[in-house]
Amino acid sequence: MSKVVKLGIPKGSLESATLELFAQAGWTIGARSRNYFPSIDDPAISCALVRSQEMGPYVAGGTLDAGLTGIDWVMETDADVEIVRPLIYSKTSDRQARWVLVVKNDSPIQRVEDLSGKVVATELVAFTRRFLRARGIDAEVEFSWGATEAKVVEGLADAAVEITETGSTIRAHGLRIVDTLLHTHTVLIANKEALKDPVKKAKIDQIALMLWAALEARGKVLLKLDVRQSDLERVLEHLPSLRAPTVSHLSDPEWYAVETVVDRDAVRDLIPLLRSAGAEGILEVDIRKVC
Repeated sequence: MSKVVKLGIPKGSLESATLELFAQAGWTIGARSRNYFPSIDDPAISCALVRSQEMGPYVAGGTLDAGLTGIDWVMETDADVEIVRPLIYSKTSDRQARWVLVVKNDSPIQRVEDLSGKVVATELVAFTRRFLRARGIDAEVEFSWGATEAKVVEGLADAAVEITETGSTIRAHGLRIVDTLLHTHTVLIANKEALKDPVKKAKIDQIALMLWAALEARGKVLLKLDVRQSDLERVLEHLPSLRAPTVSHLSDPEWYAVETVVDRDAVRDLIPLLRSAGAEGILEVDIRKVC
């Protein structure tokens, strides 16, 4: 039995964001146009580009040992896989996407219950049917191959269940969001049999850890600064950290070096406070991984 982990990379909207995440985590994946089996600089991994919608069945069936896809498509296909770790990222941001029920602005539909007897278009057919059935709503759910919002605009469906991050595209089409059916995010999934192999499990766990560490580093920076002993306590009062700031003596016994990891969006307010408290030589350093 081969010990090489067969890894599925989501093809399509998440593809470039996934390649960037792997690069930050330490792997270079050489995806090229029309190449469904991109190279990777790790002999213990082989890659295949697979549509997110098909990732769950491929992993569950053993064609792939592991793969990245949306939790929505795992739920849609009801794939019997192990969810190794959630990885919240997207093609445009780290914002969590959601599947929403949308209708025309002038539609009488104001809540999910108003869908009884209506036609709903969506790519997420099985999940939507289960969602409505659980609430006793008798609606016709039709599969949409794409351009789902257009079917509502053109009157081919009364409503649609569509994925969005900001809702801007939905509003641009003259539609409004009635309700959110599902929040989704990317997950690393694995074949249950593959996880019984110690070698493959170790590699899958390594992938999970390094991808998570790369995501944790996004939005964080390392701050380094010098401070006199007399000002140290005041400076430390302003410094958040994962545990506690690292404080070490400089060659001059009256001075200390301080390092800590902080949220990137806090830096613009934090640096003036540190300066006023006596800190000098403040450096902001990008970090690649936090774990």
